[in-house]
Amino acid sequence: MKKIAFIIILIGGLVQAQEVDKEKEKSLKIANNFTWEGNKDLSESDFVNAEANYRRAISKNAESSIAPYNLGNAYYENETYSEAFGRFKQAGENATNKKDKHRAYHNMGNVFMKNKEYQKAVDAYKEALRNDPTDEETRYNLALAKEMLKKQQEEEQKNDQNKDDQNQEDQKDQKDQNEDKKEGDQNEDNKGDQKEDQDDKNKEEGDKGEEEKEDNKEGEGEDEEKNDEPYKAEEQKQQQPRPNQLSPQQVKNLLEAMQNEEKKVQEKIDAQKVKGAKIQNEKDW
Repeated sequence: MKKIAFIIILIGGLVQAQEVDKEKEKSLKIANNFTWEGNKDLSESDFVNAEANYRRAISKNAESSIAPYNLGNAYYENETYSEAFGRFKQAGENATNKKDKHRAYHNMGNVFMKNKEYQKAVDAYKEALRNDPTDEETRYNLALAKEMLKKQQEEEQKNDQNKDDQNQEDQKDQKDQNEDKKEGDQNEDNKGDQKEDQDDKNKEEGDKGEEEKEDNKEGEGEDEEKNDEPYKAEEQKQQQPRPNQLSPQQVKNLLEAMQNEEKKVQEKIDAQKVKGAKIQNEKDW
């Protein structure tokens, strides 16, 4: 009984495997048809339908390397290099033989060349040559990629040197500007100090001039007093009484005394005249 059960299970497994193989074979056939249609569209420059048919082929057989490779070529001709690289990479991973791997890595190298990623292009071409060392086109592309990489590195070094030189020049210019500004500020400070010193000097000279002016004024006053001294001395000399001669004040006092005496005498005379006159009570007729 056990042997019979084992045989039944084995037969069932074989039948199921055959059914899977048939389904896979059917999918491969459909995928190949879509790939063929895509190739036809691409030859007629019908990119839209070619892309659609290649995508249908990939959906029917995700393990195929042919449909992704051809779709990558369609993207490359349409200059959509990032999509092209993705499909070439997929084709290289799905490839089951060295020939397909060689073609996938060769075209990846071409994409890197278009993007000026020369180091990556060198690596891709080297991988392609590992799978097919006899391909002269790949070898030529590798040599070209190496030459372009060398020029790129030299240009980058030159640019870096120019950048460093420019940075040094900018730093030097900035240093010179700072020194010029510092010198200018110092000159301004010196000018300010000189102006303050000049102002102080002018003020000092002004104060000194005022003092000299006051001294001159006082000196002129003293000179005037000195000049007046002879006149005052002469006046005093004239006012001094000579021997046996009345002074002007004595003469004035004497005249006033005489006037007073004369006034008293006149008053007495007038009083006598009043006493001798008659008193009239009635009018004269």
